[in-house]
Amino acid sequence: MTTKRSTKRIVFIGAAGDMCRVAIDRFAKTAGDKDWKLELYDIRPESLDAVVTSLPAGSATAGSLDLFDGAALRNTVEGAALVVLGAGPYNRTAEPVMAACIEKRVPYLDLDDDEASTRAALALDAQAKDAGVPILVGCGASPGFTNVMAADAARDVDTVERIDVCWVTGDEGPVPFGRAVLDHAIRGFAGPCQTWEHGRSVTHQTFLETDVFALGNTLGDSYRLYECAHPEPVTMPRRWPGADRIRVLGALDPPPTNGIMRGVAVGVQRGKISMDEAIDFLNDLLTDKTGSPKVWRHALSGLWGTVRRGEIGAVEVLKFLAMSAARKHPPFRGTNYVRVTGKRDGQQVVSVRRAPVSGPGTAWTTMRRLPVRPPRRSWC
Repeated sequence: MTTKRSTKRIVFIGAAGDMCRVAIDRFAKTAGDKDWKLELYDIRPESLDAVVTSLPAGSATAGSLDLFDGAALRNTVEGAALVVLGAGPYNRTAEPVMAACIEKRVPYLDLDDDEASTRAALALDAQAKDAGVPILVGCGASPGFTNVMAADAARDVDTVERIDVCWVTGDEGPVPFGRAVLDHAIRGFAGPCQTWEHGRSVTHQTFLETDVFALGNTLGDSYRLYECAHPEPVTMPRRWPGADRIRVLGALDPPPTNGIMRGVAVGVQRGKISMDEAIDFLNDLLTDKTGSPKVWRHALSGLWGTVRRGEIGAVEVLKFLAMSAARKHPPFRGTNYVRVTGKRDGQQVVSVRRAPVSGPGTAWTTMRRLPVRPPRRSWC
């Protein structure tokens, strides 16, 4: 007598997003011919047609889901082997999906890089444990890959004193970004951020603390980054509570972009422009359009601020503006980098892990094709 195996369902919510598409492709390849079924949901199901046709025939279906419809959400996740949330902004989407998964006792995974929703997930920890439901948050590049890099670097020291988590992402050509992505970015460039300082959780203002790092390859040995709101200072102290300082610093490339983003974000924070106006403006710039004069005033104010503080030179800004006016895009540059400082055998030690840097002269020309492989190791 043979026993028929039941098909296991993996539910992807927000499946049309770029990062979620990568996850779908990886799941499909890993599953192979096993008895799995991928259910792809998005508020715009027509955008999933190309994803479904790219997968093995019959392995995936597409459907529409409004995750803020509680009844529909619970019905969708019920009985699934895993739910993967790729829909943002996570400060709005993560908590209702986590709550539904806990109620229906379904494992949950997301690619969340939002500080507030990470704190919300930690608040649900006891409830998830009581229900026996795994809640896996921040499983992307940063956080996710950066946490693995930090854990690996920490093995080189006896005592962890400081962790600097860094990310850089760059120009990917004249293509618009998702509105949720830009919403998250704008909120990350102005306002409060939770960080870990002097062995305790404190609140800083985003973008005010800045530092330079030797990121290597095309990014050089003195690349400037800015402190930003990210989950790692919320989660890493649970693993290294004795650390004096844990922070995340990030930057957009080319460097003048940071001033523009900062100016726009401050305009939103002060209520001078709406979030929709800011997102439309940034997507106009990304796709070689002129952009709103109203928002340009705030963007130029932020750009001038970086020059006035000596964070960037006027010549570099003028070159950037000239390239933008000519609708020329620089080669993509980006990386993830983690530096752990501590003591080993009583001596001060710095241990570094970095992802392969992308751009001209390297093996990868975009972070989107960065392979999953062990990070480069550096110890001194």
